[in-house]
Amino acid sequence: MNQMYKINSPYNNLIKLKVTEGHFATSSSHVNHYIDLTTLKARSSEAKAVAKSIVSEYISTTIVDVIVCMEGTSVVGAYLAEELTDSGFLSMNHHGTIYVTKPETNNVGQLTFRDDVVPMIRGKHVLLLLSTATTGHTVEKAIECIEYYGGTLVGVSAIFSAVDEVQGHSVHSIFHARDIEGYASYSAHECPLCKQGIPLDGLVSPYGLSEIKPLR
Repeated sequence: MNQMYKINSPYNNLIKLKVTEGHFATSSSHVNHYIDLTTLKARSSEAKAVAKSIVSEYISTTIVDVIVCMEGTSVVGAYLAEELTDSGFLSMNHHGTIYVTKPETNNVGQLTFRDDVVPMIRGKHVLLLLSTATTGHTVEKAIECIEYYGGTLVGVSAIFSAVDEVQGHSVHSIFHARDIEGYASYSAHECPLCKQGIPLDGLVSPYGLSEIKPLR
């Protein structure tokens, strides 16, 4: 695994993508770069800068009632709700504010909302927020969940994305795979790194990286 380097966002100098080249496995693919978004999601100054950048992707006539946060983006989501409100975005909620919530995952891997959260989704205009959209698989699951509970998806935003569209919905992102030279994502069965016998450097989840130490 090589050393980490940073890519600056053209939108804000507080937003820096931390990238490490190697061989990593996600829940749906193998990738040759690890994208570290930890501080962008957790450090207040950076999360607020991310939210400001995301707002610029939407027009003020978009109605947003709720932000559904995936992959640990709740801090960004809270700032995004504030930015949307300050920017004059419309909300159909009677109190004129925006809900921020997240789904749960049941024991068979399906996304669900608890009964007391469902009224925040049903009949509402939903903005979906993710940390990464590598293959689009998580976006697809989230869209299915939102529509099942009666929500209307009005936008999809991610900090980093390797896809431009999922099920007819554009994926807006601050960083794209094309910003990383040589970035590639493969299915586990077709990964050329595996075929070359290159061991995994780590397992990647929405919570970060778990390094795999070589056997001695």
